[in-house]
Order: sequence, then structure tokens, then C-alpha cells
Amino acid sequence: MPRIWAPGDPLPPEAIWLDLLRPSREEELAVEACIGAEVPTEADISEIEVSSRLYVEDGVRYMTASVLAGIQQDRPGLVNVGFVLAGERLVTVRHGEPRVLTLFSNRVCKLAHGPESGQAMLISLLDAVIDRTADILERVGGEVDETSRRIFSRESTRMRKKRDFMAIIQQIGRKGDLLSMTRESLVSLSRLVGFLSAKHEGVGFGKEQRSQLLVLAADAESLRDHTSYLSDKITFLLDATVGMVTIEQNDLVKLFSVVSVILMPPTLIASTYGMNFDFMPELHLHFGYPLALGAMALSAVVPYLIFRMKGWL
Repeated sequence: MPRIWAPGDPLPPEAIWLDLLRPSREEELAVEACIGAEVPTEADISEIEVSSRLYVEDGVRYMTASVLAGIQQDRPGLVNVGFVLAGERLVTVRHGEPRVLTLFSNRVCKLAHGPESGQAMLISLLDAVIDRTADILERVGGEVDETSRRIFSRESTRMRKKRDFMAIIQQIGRKGDLLSMTRESLVSLSRLVGFLSAKHEGVGFGKEQRSQLLVLAADAESLRDHTSYLSDKITFLLDATVGMVTIEQNDLVKLFSVVSVILMPPTLIASTYGMNFDFMPELHLHFGYPLALGAMALSAVVPYLIFRMKGWL
């Protein structure tokens, strides 16, 4: 059963998983005394070099993976989680709260017979993280399909407004950011699983556990491929949306251009009969004014009909 450690209390010797959330220095020292190894600091697990994220020191494996967080609150981000595998104990160090770790902890507590070693606990935890990532990708894929239908449906095309395009572009951008974070998380998980599969300084996993790691590696790789597919689809939708915005802008410019051309003949006629000449016979005609109005209307209608016949409108 899980227990929350209080300062001054001894750590239970039977504990196989110690989860440190924003640990104080006192908590770090207590865990270090329990496992006989150093606990990585926040700066240590924030390093981006692979050599600083995956290494073995005195028979203890130190690993760091980036895990998705904040999905439920629609504020996605990455939280670096440090893993320390010292003998039969697993220590996780994190300064954020990925939901997957909470869900995994609750699930383990309900099991009659949970993992019995730190290695088994680590494999189960990685499996839960990869499964959670797959669920997130499935959700993103559904939202991307819905966005695609919204963009290319005929009714929405007729009723779409400029602000709708802006909302679509913002939605596509958010999904693109989430997929970028997902890819980064999967890359770090793939490297971590590959690191565990190999033997370093005589420290390695058993045959059965290596088989489980191979399955995890295959799952992570397939999710990376799916992430690339969704990223390509996001890029296509973004290009299509921007193209539609450009087409609508061109239609608007064409409309103004056509209107200008249509109004040029009436303007010419009005300008002609607005000139101050002493001898303009049409000015003295009884039907001169209606005739001028009719000429202006006809000079506007004729270009419009021509444009329609040519398919320019």
C-alpha cells in the first residue's frame, strides 16, 4: 500500500517505489540514505544531452524521460521525470504532476499482487506512460478528423466567415504543438527503453523483462510513426485553410475590381454630361435626363453580363 512519508519517519524497508514530488533537501537525503545512491536534482533531470539523461553510475541506472502533462486542463506541456533504479528499488523524481503517474499509482494500489521489484515496477510504469500517450494520440486524431470535416464540408464552406478561419487555424496550431510535444516525449521514452534493454557495467534485465522492453520499444516506435502521420495531416490542413483564406481574399479583390470596371462607363457618361459647354444638344431634349440615366445603367449592365458569360464572376 502507498504511504506518504513525513519528515523524521523512517522509510519502509519493503518499499520498492519511492515517488518524489518536488522533494525538499531533507527528503532527498532520506531517500539517498535508503537506496545508497544520489537523487538527481531538478537541474540534473532538465539536461537535454542524452549522456546526461541516460547513464549508469556505481551500478545504479539514472534515466530521464519527458512525459505529457496538463492534457485534461487543455494546457499541455512536458514534465521531465527522473528514474533511479538502484537494486530492487525504483525512485522517481518529478517537479510536475503528469496525470499518468497518478492513474498508475491508483491502479497499482488496487492490485492484489502488484510488481514485486523496482525493475518490474519501472516496466509497468513505462507501459502505462506509453498507453496514456496512445490514448492522447487517439483523441488528437479524432479531433483532427473533425477539423478536416469542418474545413471541407460544403455547408460550412458556404457559411464560413473570416473569424471561423482564424478559429480553425488556432485549433490546428494547438494540435500541432501537442503533436510536437508528443513526438518529443516518445523519442525520450524510446531512448530510455533502448537504454534499459542493453547491459551496462554488468547491470541488465532478465530475458523475460527484455522481451517486455522489446514490446514497449515497438509500441513507442509505432506511436512515433502515427505521430508523424498526424503531423503531416496537420500541415496539410493548415496549408488548405490558408489556401482557402487566400482564395476568399482574391475573390474579394476580384469583386472590387469588377465593380470598378462596371462603374467606369457610367462615370464616363456622367462626366461627359457634366461638362460645361454652351452647345450640348442632349441637355435640351425632353427625355435627355432619363436617356442619360438609361445609358449609365446599360453601360453598367452590359459589362456585368459579359463577365458572367466569360465565367469571371
